[in-house]
Amino acid sequence: MTYKTIVIDYAHKAKKLAVAIEKTANERAKEGWELVTFSLTQSDKAILLFCVPDDLQQEQSMDQEVFAQKESDETYGDVQ
Repeated sequence: MTYKTIVIDYAHKAKKLAVAIEKTANERAKEGWELVTFSLTQSDKAILLFCVPDDLQQEQSMDQEVFAQKESDETYGDVQ
């Protein structure tokens, strides 16, 4: 079991922040993530803590590695 955090950017109005939290939680729930808790900061941001099942974490790690490699190739060219 792995934990991941997501920061919701500045939202001056509480209702807008609530909508952003709900939207993010629902999007991640579709991916199998479970919202554990969240915290509000003094700068009107929210930090969401999710629990990610290990099998999903492994898949996402592999996807991130592939993305990072592609991004690196695009940034630095295909160095051989």
